[in-house]
Amino acid sequence: MVKPPAAQAAGAAPTMSVRPGLALPAAALFFIAMAILLLAARGNPYDGAPVVRVHVTGAPPPVGSKTTAKPAAPVVGALPPAPIADLTAPGPGGLLPIIAADGRASWKAYARPFVDDGRPKIALVIGGLGLNPNETEEAIAKLPPEVTLAFSPYAEGLQGMIDKARAAGHEVLIQIPMEPMDYPDTDPGPYTLAANAAPEDITHRLDWLMSRATGYFGAINLQGARFLGQDKAVSVFAQVLRQRGVAFIDDGQAPSLGGGLHRASAGPAIDADLDGTAIDNALLLLEANALQTGGAIGAGSAYPLTVAQVARWAVAVRERGYALAPASALMTLRP
Repeated sequence: MVKPPAAQAAGAAPTMSVRPGLALPAAALFFIAMAILLLAARGNPYDGAPVVRVHVTGAPPPVGSKTTAKPAAPVVGALPPAPIADLTAPGPGGLLPIIAADGRASWKAYARPFVDDGRPKIALVIGGLGLNPNETEEAIAKLPPEVTLAFSPYAEGLQGMIDKARAAGHEVLIQIPMEPMDYPDTDPGPYTLAANAAPEDITHRLDWLMSRATGYFGAINLQGARFLGQDKAVSVFAQVLRQRGVAFIDDGQAPSLGGGLHRASAGPAIDADLDGTAIDNALLLLEANALQTGGAIGAGSAYPLTVAQVARWAVAVRERGYALAPASALMTLRP
């Protein structure tokens, strides 16, 4: 789901909780199926192809009846600058997140506000930010503020870029490098969390990574197929995040992880095939998943093509009856 320094492993399918009472009319599913067929036949759905509009709140109202539109969610501008008082303590590389004495925590304080108006929610996490300053600037400026941005802990000037992202309305995740199956041939970088490391080593590395900057509401894995498969290692990781009040969103490799964390799982990368039509296909399938379950998270990297495709898609998806949401809006507390 993220950019180099390491190649991204394919994730599992997203696991999102089904919204109670969101009954899907047969017509809605039919239209989604037809939309997918249109993609196969005509390619890019935004270059002159018909737009499919789906009524997602039940059967269509009777002809001649009056309906009252639901109010739009309020526009959110710049997010509060970090650090927020009482949510940090000194760490090995800077400030570490802590839970305030009054119970306030980063997973809530740094998340982008969202009002659920009943529409199917789609969130996108764009990762690998910070390593290429020009691409980072483009992503912050061009992507809608509802898009969640994930930053590499290795980026120079990381705090300044996170501050700029939050000033533009984007909530932020910090990427945590984790051991992949073919480590060290694939190396996510210094301070990678090793699957067989002692608990104190995992904690030490996490403290360094999380103290690189402040202002993020949660963490997201960078690689990690081997690490996330080791229960003891994952238990230490979850305990540290829980005690520091930080959420966790995985890229689809850990859908069953709970640990008392505020959690969500993304699906396979929308830009695993770095091609415009393939990205559009992946986004349409994300729409279908959100329609079926009430909410879905997609993941991608800050490639210029991905940023351009997502920026264009985000305008059209609202017109089709979906709510573009920050990733934090799809989290649940998992025991």
